[in-house]
Formats: sequence, structure tokens, C-alpha cells
Amino acid sequence: MWKPNQSGNSSQTPSNEPARPATPAVPSYDPPVRTSTANASTATSADQATIGKSLVVKGEVTGSESLYIDGKVEGAINLPGNRVTVGRNGQVSANITAREIVVLGKVRGNMTASDRVDIRSEGSLTGDVAAQRISIEDGAFFKGGIDIRKPGNEAKSSNAAANAEAAKPVAVQA
Repeated sequence: MWKPNQSGNSSQTPSNEPARPATPAVPSYDPPVRTSTANASTATSADQATIGKSLVVKGEVTGSESLYIDGKVEGAINLPGNRVTVGRNGQVSANITAREIVVLGKVRGNMTASDRVDIRSEGSLTGDVAAQRISIEDGAFFKGGIDIRKPGNEAKSSNAAANAEAAKPVAVQA
């Protein structure tokens, strides 16, 4: 075995290439870089706030960045143009307005998404949904009404509860 500190071993020819550090076996965590943006539509996916498992928020949550909820939130969540993700440990009792909403935990309240709503297999939603697209995985729980909106129509009716009266309630549990 060749060791770089040994002299007298001429079987290896020196390379003109500089020595490179070995890459770690486990990738290191690089925290997201926060940039100050005046326009919410130019916010990148790296701009994401997190509500941890032990946090309880009561009141209105507004802002211009995406939100990951793993704790409890009661009140209203208004993040238009951004993504709201309710984690596996998340328990939300609030109406949610966002561009995209992903449910992995439990949500009680109405959702209004300008793009899509995803209810994953371990997710639970009790409330009405108004969105352009909706996805409900096998094993997910959903009880409420669905209002599929065409692009450009989300401004006409901003209250999902008012539309729920016209929609027939649907209960899905796989």
C-alpha cells in the first residue's frame, strides 16, 4: 500500500492535479439561503418557514413564503402564491388559502388553492376544497365538498363554504 509520506517509493508517479478532499459518505445539511424579495411571486422554494412539533399557533398566519406545519395551528392560514404542507404530526384547525396545499397530517377546515390540493395516504381532511386540481391517495380520509375551478375563476368566489352549499358532500375513506 502506498502512503504519501513515505519516501523512496517510486512506483507511483506524482500527478499535477491538486489533492482533492474526500467527499463525505453522508451529505451534510445546508440550510436554505434566505433572500429578501419584495414580490411574493418571485419567492423560491428555498423560502420555507416551519412550525415544529412542539409549537402551537392560535390566530392568523399570513406571509409571502411557503409553510411546513408539524405542530398545531388554530385560526386562519393565508399564504396566496405559496405552498402549505401539513406534516405527518401536523394538526390544523383552520381555513387555508394558498397556491398549493399538501396534507400529510390532520386538517379540519376549508381549503382554497389557486393550483392544487394533495391529500396523501396518511392525511385526513374534514372540510371543503376549492381548487383547480385535487389528488386523494388511497388510504386518505376526506369528508367534505369539492369545487373544481377553471384557471382564472378563483377570484370570482373566494369563499369555499358558500360554494359548499351547492356542492354535494362527499365522504371518502379507503
